[in-house]
Parts: sequence; structure tokens; C-alpha cells
Amino acid sequence: MRSIIIGTFFAFYPYLVYKGVQAGVVWFAPILIATLYLYQAVIAKNRRVRVKNLALVSILLAGCFYFPALMAKLIPIFVQFSLMLFFGKTLFKSKAPSLVERFAEIDFPEIPPVVSRYCWYVTLMWASFFAFNVVTCIALALFAPVSWWAIFTGVLIFALSTLLMVMEYIVRHFYFRRLDPELQAQIPSVKESMRSMVVNGKQIWLSVGER
Repeated sequence: MRSIIIGTFFAFYPYLVYKGVQAGVVWFAPILIATLYLYQAVIAKNRRVRVKNLALVSILLAGCFYFPALMAKLIPIFVQFSLMLFFGKTLFKSKAPSLVERFAEIDFPEIPPVVSRYCWYVTLMWASFFAFNVVTCIALALFAPVSWWAIFTGVLIFALSTLLMVMEYIVRHFYFRRLDPELQAQIPSVKESMRSMVVNGKQIWLSVGER
């Protein structure tokens, strides 16, 4: 339930910032984010995690005081940058297997080499997508009207993410059908893939963070 609430909040965050700028109270959005990190710092058992969260709280509060509008628009950049690092670091051999392969292991107890390579490229695709989002969000936050920023971070990012997932699913079927029809038959459906991400996402996130 907590994850659903936090996810919903971040989904509507661009709209809240947009309305906050119009009402002259844009500072409240990063204050809410700082409150979430402060709560995470209080309940954290790991000292490193606690210090990191408290540092983020300090940065958010300082930003609210000196540059409230800019600070509010920088939050999605932190999110996209974190996702870029999360996907990107698993591309290196020292952090292998790749993130997508970790999900594939749920369906394939023994990952065939061809699947492993494909998963690596899909992970690279998502890391590149999040890097593109970081650059675009920075440009919009600094040089564009808040309405453009809100449309991109609140609508287009989710639309592009959905488009990428659909395109990858289509490519996946053609790719494995050409290589191995029997292997292609084992590929889970979109519904099964999404369910796996929801059910196993937290465990895989923690496993990546520990490496």
C-alpha cells in the first residue's frame, strides 16, 4: 500500500508543481519529497542509507529556501538519474547479470546465451532512455515554461515508456522466432511480464543495490 501511495504521488507530482507555480506555493512539492526521505532516514537500519537520506533532505530544504521553483522541477531528474544508474551499472561484468536478465531468470532457470545477450541490449536501451530523460528534463527545467516541463515529465515520459515496452515485446517475438521457435514459445506475455515486475521488482531492486 505504501508503494502504491508513493508511486501515485510521483505520478501526479508534475501536475502538483505546475499548480504550485501558478499559485505561488511551489515550495510545498519538494517539502513533501523531503518529508518522505526524512521518514526513510528515521526507519532505516543501515547507517549509510540514513546518512544518504538525511543529506537529500538537507539539499531539498536548502533548494526550497533559495530556488523553490527550480528545486521542485529538479525532482524528476533525480528519479530518472537514479533509474539510469540502476539499469546502467548492471551492464558491467562486475555487476552482472544485467537487470533485465534478472527478471528473465524467473522464467528461465538456466539462461541461454542468446537470451542473456538480448537482455543486456534491452537493459542498455532502458539505461539510454533514462539518460535521454535526464538531459531533456534539465533543459526543460532551465529554459522552458513550466507547462512544457509538466507535459514531458507527467505525460510524455510515461507514454514513451509504454511505447518502448510494446516495441520491445514485438521485437522480442520476431527476434526469438527467427533464432529458436521453441524458445520463442517460452516468452511470457505482456501481462505476465508486468506481473513479474510488480511481484519481484522490490527483491531484484534490493539485490542490485547490494552489489
